[in-house]
Amino acid sequence: MSQALQILRKVWKHNSFREPQEAIIQSVIDGNDTFALLPTGGGKSVCYQIPGLLSDGITLVISPLIALMKDQVENLQKKDIKAIALSGGLSQDEIITLLDNCQFGNYKFLYLSPERLQHEWIVERLKQLPVNLIAIDEAHCISQWGHDFRPAYLKIKNLKQHFPKVPFLALTASATERVQQDIVENLELEHPKFFKKSFYRENLAYHTIKTDDKLSKIKQILTKNPQSSIIYVRNRKSCHELARQIQYLGFTATFFHGGLPAKEKEKNMELWMQNKTQVIVATNAFGMGIDKPDVKTVIHYQLPENLENYYQEAGRAGRDGSKSFSVLLVGSSDTETAKKLFEAAQIDKSFLKDVYKKLNSFFQIAYGEGFGQEFSFNLNQFCTHYTFPVLKTFNALQFLDRQGIITFLNKSSEKVKMFFLLPSKEIIRYISLHRDQEEIITTILRTYSGIFEVETGINTTLIAKKAKTSETIVLKVIHELEKAGCVSLQVHNSDAIITFNETREDDLTINPVLKFLEQYNEVKKQQFDSVLYYVSDQKICNSKKLLNYFDEKEVNDCGICSVCLQKKQSETNIPVLITEIHSALLKKAATSEELEQQLNIDSSSLIQALQLLLDQNYITLNSQNQYTIFKWKN
Repeated sequence: MSQALQILRKVWKHNSFREPQEAIIQSVIDGNDTFALLPTGGGKSVCYQIPGLLSDGITLVISPLIALMKDQVENLQKKDIKAIALSGGLSQDEIITLLDNCQFGNYKFLYLSPERLQHEWIVERLKQLPVNLIAIDEAHCISQWGHDFRPAYLKIKNLKQHFPKVPFLALTASATERVQQDIVENLELEHPKFFKKSFYRENLAYHTIKTDDKLSKIKQILTKNPQSSIIYVRNRKSCHELARQIQYLGFTATFFHGGLPAKEKEKNMELWMQNKTQVIVATNAFGMGIDKPDVKTVIHYQLPENLENYYQEAGRAGRDGSKSFSVLLVGSSDTETAKKLFEAAQIDKSFLKDVYKKLNSFFQIAYGEGFGQEFSFNLNQFCTHYTFPVLKTFNALQFLDRQGIITFLNKSSEKVKMFFLLPSKEIIRYISLHRDQEEIITTILRTYSGIFEVETGINTTLIAKKAKTSETIVLKVIHELEKAGCVSLQVHNSDAIITFNETREDDLTINPVLKFLEQYNEVKKQQFDSVLYYVSDQKICNSKKLLNYFDEKEVNDCGICSVCLQKKQSETNIPVLITEIHSALLKKAATSEELEQQLNIDSSSLIQALQLLLDQNYITLNSQNQYTIFKWKN
């Protein structure tokens, strides 16, 4: 393992492996099929990247997360490691070019989605590559009982026929025992070596706090812990609003969600990564591939969608090993609101069919056509046009995405179309005067030969890869060409991209996946019930509840979560706390929030002590909602 450790130190700048990375890497190098269950922050990517670098040939990495693929490729390229991703929106010619690069360009990593394996011609091209390892990320997606089941994952096992001596490495951050069994069976892993790291985080305190004044509670938390923080919200509107409110309270804050332009995402991310802002308010679009070790606090402003997401998002705190906090804020009406939203968002067969047919009509796709076509998409515009409920429609599109019928990339994009207005000799003259733009302009001309004759759609991601630069710089050069009068330019912004992976045949397209819809709804219901149980039960340790959910049964109380602290304080501190509250109120009337800050105690213990004082008529509430010493009237 000395070579592996040398690569870790040289390329990743780490002095040692995390448990059990080293054993996983050795298993893969030995040629074993391997299963690795590493909770978030466990360093899954290193487990296939180092074996890939140690072996001749190329590693296939199969992942459903386009954003994560892009992030991984960019990180590898920054380390001067040759990597490519077959991301969405590429034409067949573009894919052929990229696969040619893999075959003849000494590339080490090829990232692709499982849906790509449904195209026989792509599999035929993969068979020509010197594959040394097949890594399956987010492997829980192969199980119907996993929280993100994707039928396309069931095709991965077919690669065994073409690469019988190549080891499979299945990786996941969240899988129950039932899902683990499905992964092994559906991938047809042969005598796999199992590696599981406990979900227990000894330095992470899980707090569930009941409060109707969430902003005041956030102020208290951020004041007490002024280090880097994340606040998760459920929608984009809340991102902007809550970030503004936090700034008004005097904290530095920015925001992040899938609808932001790429430049703004990058700017906001950098502000937070460099600790120029304390807080980033984000939807669950934020976090994939982010490894910021000094995050002190992760706050969930609303109930999470499921405990898998909650565990992963909470786990972004304290990766440096220091004491850290995950805080879930629960208002008195949150549970009922969540129930109503959940019921309203449930999709049935007729609604799913209606959304699919209307989606084809929206883009004017004729029956028997549509395969491979890509469109910019605005969800609100689509829902307004057909009077569809937004959340329910979003869930339907996500379901169609997971079944491989469409690829629904929920992110802001810029669809670029351009046409050269000047003849080629004038463009050559322009290039001679702008040598810094030469590589990008010549790449565009080589890639799109008819761009002088007709308006042409430009794949800026592909141009950036070919020109070995960033997409931001490509867009900058294109806009400078427009200012100079060299090109006519159209840039259409959207909040999503939809690619049709199947030919439109309406019921014939949809009917095969309807059998999975009932299973999908059942899994969603179980997940939702688990969230409600987690926030409502205040007797069982929060860490233990999470671990039990992931089938870790023999665990002790953590001693640091809100439930454990309440138990300790109830057993030993309530009499002392009552005395402290009484003394404080003798000096000055105060609200519960003021007492909480003044006495530096948790809200659950405070409420318990205040209730005892109220019951005994020692204190009362005045018209300003302040607690004060009870005074008898003569």
